[in-house]
Amino acid sequence: MISKNRRQILLATAASAIAPWSNGQSIYPNKPIRFIVPVAAGGGADMIARATCERLAKVLGQNLVVENVSGGGGAIASQNVARSNPDGYTLLQSYVATHGTSPATRKLPYDAIKDFTAIGMIGTAPNVLCVNPGVPANDVNSFVEYVRKQPGKIAYGSAGAGSLTHLVGELFKQQTGLFMIHIPYRGVAPANVDLISGQTQALFPSLAGALPHIRSGRMRPLAVTGPKRHELLKDVPTFEELGYKGFDGQQWYGIVGPAGLPQNVVKTLSDALAQVLAQQDFKDKLSSEAVALMPLSPEAFTAYVKADIERWTKLARDRKIELES
Repeated sequence: MISKNRRQILLATAASAIAPWSNGQSIYPNKPIRFIVPVAAGGGADMIARATCERLAKVLGQNLVVENVSGGGGAIASQNVARSNPDGYTLLQSYVATHGTSPATRKLPYDAIKDFTAIGMIGTAPNVLCVNPGVPANDVNSFVEYVRKQPGKIAYGSAGAGSLTHLVGELFKQQTGLFMIHIPYRGVAPANVDLISGQTQALFPSLAGALPHIRSGRMRPLAVTGPKRHELLKDVPTFEELGYKGFDGQQWYGIVGPAGLPQNVVKTLSDALAQVLAQQDFKDKLSSEAVALMPLSPEAFTAYVKADIERWTKLARDRKIELES
């Protein structure tokens, strides 16, 4: 006969064997998860977040509640998540501004690496050099010659100082030795308007935002960033294949939590994200935003973010770009 004490020990051992991570709490996740999106509702980044959360909820068996916290170029949302309890119930959709270009050009109330735990990458989308159709250039080489013949007369727009559209333009100027006037706008929409109207001659927008204008003939694409041609613009070469080495600035989207997330929670979320990224309907959904899915482990995602910050920090230093927070 088994003694009472031994029976209690056996029962406790069996319970611990079948129970995943608890850390003094119930099995994770056992309640809805806040998913902070650092932009206003309605745009492409918001769509990506909601599509991701809808599918993550099915895999995890818990709702992910999307909260849009805009302002400060994503700094407000990022700071809020960095200061949240590291229990896995507050996550952030990080992207190239919050964890790439802004850390390279501004003093922020958070450290993009030390204050967060990486979960994984969602995907990337290229930027594209577009010119007004009135510009007499059908490829990058002819555009470079056109600008060189008119020093100080050609302007490119951006979504704002320090934005990816600005830094990609500065990278282009650095690698070509061209002088173009930078016109910062308050968002990419007014920059699009002035390019289409001919007030500016060039722009380096995301492919998602530029695609409708490219298809309508109001913008002419000359080259895209990224390691390979995009399936939506198969006839447009990459900067890399044109000889612009290291020209890899892209829009990207990922998921992070506050620093100190337990490894079991990180694995649960990372595995769930991997399942979502393997779904064909999700790939089709994000293709409308020109986003190519890019599964990365938490470690690989951390390395990607570090490299992106280093790339833009070096460029900002070389081009003397330093902005107020």
